[in-house]
Amino acid sequence: MLLLPVLTFFIVWNLIPTLWLLGLGFYRFSLTSGRPPRFAGLYNYRTILNDAGIWFDLSRTFIFVFCAVVLETLLGIALGLLFWNSHRLPGRRVALTMLFAPMVLTPVAAGTFWRLIYDPTFGVLNYGIRSLGFASVDFLGNSNVAFGAVLAVDVWMWTPFMVLMTLAALASVPKAELEAAEIDRLAWHQKLRLIVLHHGKFILMLGILLRTIDAFKTMDLIYDMTYGGPGSTTQLVAMTLYRRAFEAFNMGSSSALAVILLFISIAFTATFIFVLHWRERREAAP
Repeated sequence: MLLLPVLTFFIVWNLIPTLWLLGLGFYRFSLTSGRPPRFAGLYNYRTILNDAGIWFDLSRTFIFVFCAVVLETLLGIALGLLFWNSHRLPGRRVALTMLFAPMVLTPVAAGTFWRLIYDPTFGVLNYGIRSLGFASVDFLGNSNVAFGAVLAVDVWMWTPFMVLMTLAALASVPKAELEAAEIDRLAWHQKLRLIVLHHGKFILMLGILLRTIDAFKTMDLIYDMTYGGPGSTTQLVAMTLYRRAFEAFNMGSSSALAVILLFISIAFTATFIFVLHWRERREAAP
């Protein structure tokens, strides 16, 4: 009885829409055609898998996810180690508050904020570039730099999350082992590998998993900053899904694409879990 409200919420808002999505992917259904849904079997899935544009968007998305997660993880670990055991550092709370501020912004607000900063005419970034004697750069209109400009905003926004996960992982390390390492005069990289990563790897891997899944479905930041442009330079697969569903109103094709993306996210999760427990299984093997 205590679980009934949670189960009801899960069934109504998660299970039923997911099953509806799975079923709709087997139908040819467009809201603009004026015709009822028609069963088409695997037609939508074959069309998507044979669409070269989808593969380009998917490869671009994987590049975005890899670069974003790697940069955010490295910067997050570095900043987390910097703030670790710095309780007596003056201004520590102010610095952490300012550091975590981007994470609490909505992506639309962050996208608007940075779109104004990147503006080639009155943006503050180009003002600084012109002050140094260089020509203005159209960060979001130049196909050579637009992808990197959007990636930089994602790194700015979500690196604090990895800092938070790093601090949580460091807090799980037993102080007794660190004190023993100090007595044994272990080098800092040995302490990091043998003690810190050993106890905090689950929390760090959880943070990397969450960021991977979240970066894979990035749409709102792209929508607000570039709308996938210029051309298709910043067109991620989540933006493609949005356009199929809410611009072309092709419900059957967009449902099939959403199911494919769902299985890719599940594959991400399974891979991270396997990697996380691989060493334990190897050590437990006879």
